[in-house]
Amino acid sequence: MTEQPARWTRATVYPDMWLDPADDPRNSEGPAPDGELATLQDFLANYRMTLRMKCEGLDPEQLARRSAPPSTMSLLGLVRHLAEAERDWRNWISDDTPLPKLYGPRDADFDEAVAEQQVVDDAFKTLEHEQRATDTALAAHPDLGTRLGKDRIAVRELLVHRIEEYARHCGHADLLRERIDGRVGQ
Repeated sequence: MTEQPARWTRATVYPDMWLDPADDPRNSEGPAPDGELATLQDFLANYRMTLRMKCEGLDPEQLARRSAPPSTMSLLGLVRHLAEAERDWRNWISDDTPLPKLYGPRDADFDEAVAEQQVVDDAFKTLEHEQRATDTALAAHPDLGTRLGKDRIAVRELLVHRIEEYARHCGHADLLRERIDGRVGQ
């Protein structure tokens, strides 16, 4: 039998939530974003913030802890994987020579996610850099119907794919975080 961490939360008003809605930085007062582009960008920003929230307060060993054998998935691996995905998405919309992989061959983003502070620091710095670079590349194409790259992918399709990728991995991050210390998501 394995030892399971007890579930815990910082919430006081809603004990089944991670934190109270008033304390959630993803909640904003006022109207929702106006327009399709602003709405898609808002969803992407919130999923990016969610991933960071799932990782906050953990040490390198916890961030690098694998889910369950034989999986190599970890929170640190997810951060590295999403940095790699951001770079790949720029390759999709470019007609230039593709940018090289950040972490090497298939699954190196997960396999090499080791419990070292420098690896953790580099992963978050790289993720921020790659997100900014992809955001900048897409900002040059505000028409969501514009088709880019050799495969002629629409900007809209790429934005939706980015949201889907972050959302899926935030679900993984929920389970990983709960396994590490019992903290539940919302």
